[in-house]
Amino acid sequence: MTAQLEHRAEPLLRRLVGAILRQERERQRRTLRDVAEDARVSVAYLSEVERGRKEASSEVLAAVCRALGLRLVDLVGTAHARLALAEGRVVVDLTAPAAGRELATVTTLPTRTTGAQVLLAA
Repeated sequence: MTAQLEHRAEPLLRRLVGAILRQERERQRRTLRDVAEDARVSVAYLSEVERGRKEASSEVLAAVCRALGLRLVDLVGTAHARLALAEGRVVVDLTAPAAGRELATVTTLPTRTTGAQVLLAA
């Protein structure tokens, strides 16, 4: 018996990535011009990327990430987490430092479909 996949409208990756970049730029209270200059791209192009209208190359994304003090893996990881969350999945970053603790907390989470539990530990 084959399981049917539930078809949902997934967000376009370019819109998701653009929103993440914009949120980070705004969190840093930086202007489009400032980040565009640091990334060596035009203000108009960065604006289009942030609004999800342009599909940026990996080179441009890496340059914008550097200008924002991000690693490309952080951008991709955040996009992955948001996509997973939109599907009701949980993503846990096991590499994140456990604030002031030597060991991370071990958590069990019931899955939505099977009721099975997933053990998370770091």
